[in-house]
Amino acid sequence: MAKATVYLVSTDDRSVGARRCLDFFGVPDYSGKTVYVKPNFNTADPAPGSTHNDTLEALLAAVRAANPKTITLGERSGPADAAQVFAQRGIPALCEKYGTELLNLEKLPPDGWVKIERPDLHWAGGYFEVPRALLDADAVVATCCLKTHGFGGVYSNSLKLAVGFTPKDMGRLHTPDIRKLIAEINLAYTPDFVLSDAVEVFTDGGPMSGTRRNANLMLISSDRIALDAVGLAILKNLGSNAAIMDTPIFAQDQIARAVELNLGVSSPDEIEIVTDDDASEQIAAQVREVLARG
Repeated sequence: MAKATVYLVSTDDRSVGARRCLDFFGVPDYSGKTVYVKPNFNTADPAPGSTHNDTLEALLAAVRAANPKTITLGERSGPADAAQVFAQRGIPALCEKYGTELLNLEKLPPDGWVKIERPDLHWAGGYFEVPRALLDADAVVATCCLKTHGFGGVYSNSLKLAVGFTPKDMGRLHTPDIRKLIAEINLAYTPDFVLSDAVEVFTDGGPMSGTRRNANLMLISSDRIALDAVGLAILKNLGSNAAIMDTPIFAQDQIARAVELNLGVSSPDEIEIVTDDDASEQIAAQVREVLARG
């Protein structure tokens, strides 16, 4: 079986790291296609509380260079107001620079949402909703921030990013099954790739603020489970809270449910961490060891 590749770059420069990740992965030719870009803008808090503008600009530039028909950046915030977050972070100007439509999901009319229904979902009523624009897009790319999550998620990386696709209704999400619900949202889409910013991470607290550590890493993969597993290994390697340190990586509820849903790899043996310089390889060797231990 072919392994899922996670490319790892050691860097403290997000622009450089993002470009290296994107150059390695190879952004597909999007000629004539519609592309949906998903960042992390729960709030306007500085990274890793939300997507850093340097990371987002590198991503938008790479997607624009791939000649798409349209680019749409769609997001909602929570608990903050999305319009205010966008304004505080200068996102409208950044989108205009790269010919990108900015879609505030908090302003969508009822017919802008589509129900995803399955009998095995843990969501109340057996369904959740996502934007029609997401389902209509020819391609989806995303960028997340690696961090712990103090409000029930345990951690946040590529799987947790999908929460921003759902309507702003915290009551439906914040149940004892929250981590399973997070994984289930990912049934709605398959990204071409996810770019993870781990230059600075939260090892406790989060998602808006927390204990900061410099991991000085950026990662990219097309496999969300693999990317999350490597992210958890990074947090374990740095030293994190008990919810991270005392739970095996593939026993974390987000990952375990994602495995049940066949959203990606099912074990550490199916993950290959790839680097292209000595500094990155030194860190990757530590992360591989932690990942193998679980």
